[in-house]
Amino acid sequence: MGFSTAQLAMSSLGLQAGGAAASGIGSFFSAKTQQSNLDTQAILAETNARLAERTAQSAINQGQKQVGALTLKAGQLKGAQRARIAANGVDLGVGSAAELQASTDIMKDIDKNTIETNAIQSAWGYRSQAINYELQANTLRSSADAISPWGAGASSLLGSAGTVASSWYQMKKSGALDGTWLG
Repeated sequence: MGFSTAQLAMSSLGLQAGGAAASGIGSFFSAKTQQSNLDTQAILAETNARLAERTAQSAINQGQKQVGALTLKAGQLKGAQRARIAANGVDLGVGSAAELQASTDIMKDIDKNTIETNAIQSAWGYRSQAINYELQANTLRSSADAISPWGAGASSLLGSAGTVASSWYQMKKSGALDGTWLG
């Protein structure tokens, strides 16, 4: 028993149509996977932004703790200075005794300002990172939203349908669909 050219031609067209459908489905799932990956990357970027903001707040808190420790230490130093000066019978409010206490206050203020500046600069760096992560997340979400799995599948299917139609036309034109028997 043989096959007619029409049967073979129709089988060929059927396989082409099946391939077109598989290509469309593959394009759909490929686009869906790409969209899902972009959404996952956006979630990760948002998480990194929150972490960077927490780290910035931690830098500020650490600076405040350091200022507190410095103030306590400077107060203890100034108290010890005042006790030594007073123990020697010197008036605390005049001359070199007053200058020594003022110098201690100035040094404390300089150190305090340095600590605060460092904490602010550190926090600013982390907050800049947080902003960059947020921008990255927004860009990733926009990219994910721009992907249309249905559009990708339909586009692939329509492109393949043109190929199947062209093959059908060529087979029809050549007479392959007319039913000549082989073998």
